[in-house]
Amino acid sequence: MQIVAHPDDDLFFMNPDVAQTMENGVPVTSVYITDGGSFGVNKVPGRPAPEADVPAYVSARQQGLRQAYAQMMGLPLFTPWERGTVRLPGGREAELNRLEHLGRRVDLVFLNLRMHARAGGRPVNLTHLWKTPGVLLPTQPAAGSPVSGASSYGHDDLVQALVALLRRYRPTLIRTLDPDPDAQVHDQRHPRGSDQRGYSDHPDHTAAALFAWRALTSWAAGPGGAAGAPAFQTEAYRGYYNQRWPHNLPPQTVALKTRHLNAYGGDPSWGCGNSSGCGDYSIGGDRVLASDRGWVRSTHRRYPTAGPRAVVDADDGRTTVYAVLGTRLARWSGRPDGTPGDPEDLGGGPLAPSIAVTTAADGAHLVFALRFSRLGPGVRHNVREVVMLRQGPRGEGRDREETWQSLGSPETEPRRTRLTGTPVAVTGADGRTHLFVRNGHKGVSTRVLDTGGTWSPWRRLPGGHVQEGLAATVDGDGRVHLFAASSGWMEHWAQRGARGRLKKGSRRLVARPGDVPDAVTAADGSVLVGYRRVASDRVMVERLAAGRPARWSTVADRPVSGYGRVALVGGRRPEASDLRIAVGGGALGGPDGDSTVIRAAARGAAPVLGTPTTAVAPHGGPAVMVALGLDGIPVVTRVREGSGSA
Repeated sequence: MQIVAHPDDDLFFMNPDVAQTMENGVPVTSVYITDGGSFGVNKVPGRPAPEADVPAYVSARQQGLRQAYAQMMGLPLFTPWERGTVRLPGGREAELNRLEHLGRRVDLVFLNLRMHARAGGRPVNLTHLWKTPGVLLPTQPAAGSPVSGASSYGHDDLVQALVALLRRYRPTLIRTLDPDPDAQVHDQRHPRGSDQRGYSDHPDHTAAALFAWRALTSWAAGPGGAAGAPAFQTEAYRGYYNQRWPHNLPPQTVALKTRHLNAYGGDPSWGCGNSSGCGDYSIGGDRVLASDRGWVRSTHRRYPTAGPRAVVDADDGRTTVYAVLGTRLARWSGRPDGTPGDPEDLGGGPLAPSIAVTTAADGAHLVFALRFSRLGPGVRHNVREVVMLRQGPRGEGRDREETWQSLGSPETEPRRTRLTGTPVAVTGADGRTHLFVRNGHKGVSTRVLDTGGTWSPWRRLPGGHVQEGLAATVDGDGRVHLFAASSGWMEHWAQRGARGRLKKGSRRLVARPGDVPDAVTAADGSVLVGYRRVASDRVMVERLAAGRPARWSTVADRPVSGYGRVALVGGRRPEASDLRIAVGGGALGGPDGDSTVIRAAARGAAPVLGTPTTAVAPHGGPAVMVALGLDGIPVVTRVREGSGSA
């Protein structure tokens, strides 16, 4: 289920993922909170503007969505849809459009809350509905809609409506826009435009995401507790501020995304059968690509390192998997045959979907996560914090939810805690655990846990301006290394000695990154860093030689289909002939350069979500790769040494 603010948010900011999900045969539901009617002018660039007509413009945009989704289904643009209504709490109605073909199904649900309305002589919108008690926002059904009439929503009404839709469809994956977008400088090159003050995204995007997260946490904590909802996963996507980061889609994926946007944009000359219009005319005919600010050429996830984490125990070689399900932490304790057991609910939520796990010196697992500790209207009711759960050796403390510990945030002002990134953590050779997060200034902040159990204060590392999504590893000499993608280079920090502070690394790496990195330590102690080139499907892998902190070399520069983050299979030899790169099962793009690309493929009909992660087995055992299927079941694969196979 996609929950978005406007018709087209899913096409701009979530595709190609939505199209790939449909191609995999997964039923898809897209929920549009506002009517998208703006001020009602459906203008073709270069032509005179028509008279304003909000209901007609709402209808034209919804027709454009039907065209785009029919195309993504592999059907003609003007394929007829079944149009009806769905009942919601309080006697309200939403329009429901359904298209089914060869066992595949897509539902479009239009709540149609007005983008711009007035109450008591003052303008009101979705942001006011989120922040201000007592605000009511009316609906605007499209021209010709089967919905019988207009209604209005208060804050709690909208939350209840979204919870009702979650209960109706019971999705196992919920996609939202970014609840906590970047804070960016607005200047001549990057005008504020429709961005809200303080955050670089459309205010409707942020409010829709916050409403969605409040609804899904309510759903997860509803009747029956966590068992009342399926084991769902979450993804969040960056909006307007894609233009601030490098383009991360290869040309063939940009062409596919543009094709679906052209179907949505349509043209006044089309015979679509909808008298109010055949799309959002400012976008069709490749116009959106010609004027693109980066939204077509980029799809950036808010939590790009989301997914499960695996730990291979030194005692018996069993694999333990941790992941976020239903906004809570789940743990699978491996069986002797290597398969995951049933998940244990470790609580801690509501959590963002990206976690970090490291093994402490005493063998305990330390799990770090970003918690929505307060999620509600008003600044004081929106706070994020980094939290930790210690899972003692052999399951000690496994069932005690009170063992969750708050580590706070490098940002002390409540509003700015929303700019805190998701954690990454490693344990150094000296037994100390290093925690890293992106801070509100787009730099990196760190805390260190000493062997006596005491945490240092938060400290900022020098430099930065990095994207969300850090990668850390410990080299063969016991030194901690940290990597992050900036807008034009790969940033690197490293210890000079095993107990030293991290400082700026030896150099910026060769290529401009299009997305966030992965880093592993090879069997000879050298560090391998993998990342995609900007606007390309090519993956760079660079090697920092063991014991030579300034000697870098390029190991690989090859095409790997798809886009976004890649994973390096750790514990292998550093030679290019033995290098293995893992990608998700839903990749889109061109051919791979060679057979050393490993694709995570779930059993049965459940596709794999996102990029798999890897763990190194102790004592020279095989590397382990883990991913989660859309059914919430881990897929654990052991990669054989020297074979390029799994």
